[in-house]
Amino acid sequence: MRNDTIGAADYRTIFAISLPSVKTPEMKFFHSKNKQEPKIEKEKRGLFSRLTRTREGVFGGMLGLFKSGKLSPEILEQIEDQLLVADLGVAVSQKIIERLKNEASKGKLTNPNEARAILRAVMIELVADCEKEEPSLYSDRPLVVLMVGVNGVGKTTTLAKLAARYTNANIPVMLAACDTFRAAAIEQLQTWGDRLQVPVIAQSHGADAAAVAFDAYTAAAARGSQILLVDTAGRQHTHGDLVEQLKKVKRVMKKANPEIPDEVWLTVDAGNGQNVLSQVAHFDEAVGLTGLCITKLDGTAKGGVIFALADRFGLPVRFIGVGEGEADLRPFHAEEFVDALLPEIGEDAE
Repeated sequence: MRNDTIGAADYRTIFAISLPSVKTPEMKFFHSKNKQEPKIEKEKRGLFSRLTRTREGVFGGMLGLFKSGKLSPEILEQIEDQLLVADLGVAVSQKIIERLKNEASKGKLTNPNEARAILRAVMIELVADCEKEEPSLYSDRPLVVLMVGVNGVGKTTTLAKLAARYTNANIPVMLAACDTFRAAAIEQLQTWGDRLQVPVIAQSHGADAAAVAFDAYTAAAARGSQILLVDTAGRQHTHGDLVEQLKKVKRVMKKANPEIPDEVWLTVDAGNGQNVLSQVAHFDEAVGLTGLCITKLDGTAKGGVIFALADRFGLPVRFIGVGEGEADLRPFHAEEFVDALLPEIGEDAE
């Protein structure tokens, strides 16, 4: 059965609803006591094998330095160089080095395994606050997620994988194709909608993206969708006119309901390294980010950029992308992520 891609304007005549003006009690995705609430399938293990490039290319070599015994100034300098190669950034790398020096002065780095344990603890501390529970669902309206980002980072694909994730959990989802700047982007989201049997609200190329977003919310509320995922144009964060259009999308959505969007997530490509810091800063200033989706971690040795993002912005890392498959978009878990980056001392490369 083919998915019904619906013109946004059609809903203006089909539905006439009164949108709620007050927030009603929320329903948690995973922590509700309501037995009828769908639960997302437990994430498959295997993150270790997905982060091979960062682990073997950077951290494997760094942990090898611990085998030399004493952490001499020369060894510490080499360790710092390895951290910088992984794109942890200068500030984070210096924090880690200072912690290692401090622990060494207390006589706690007597063997390589102790050094690894301390490094692991420091790294987990740096990103622990980025691990958050997934957003709550509402009983009377859709949860609205606005996805933003520059071209080429996997924004639309990430949105589609989110739709697959929630659909597989029997959560009604609707997609909004608000990247009206590119006809191919609308077609891409419609193709995903067909594949997932998820309704897509779209208009033609060049339509007013803010109007599409407004009507998508109206449609989602009328249909009883629990989540509305809104795609937006991939816009360079330094392009003033396009950023203003993005602000307009958010502003017009609030006319449908002043409480939306509930979430504004920025998708970034881990392979862009420290460049993502400026993207986060500009988008956060423009639309107020509530979370990050970090893609393509499986294809880069720069996975350490998550630590730099955590140190500077402290935003929740909602999801990480570690492959092409739908199941390769995973919630971020600090300990699991750090353990996937740090091989055991003496561990053979896989």
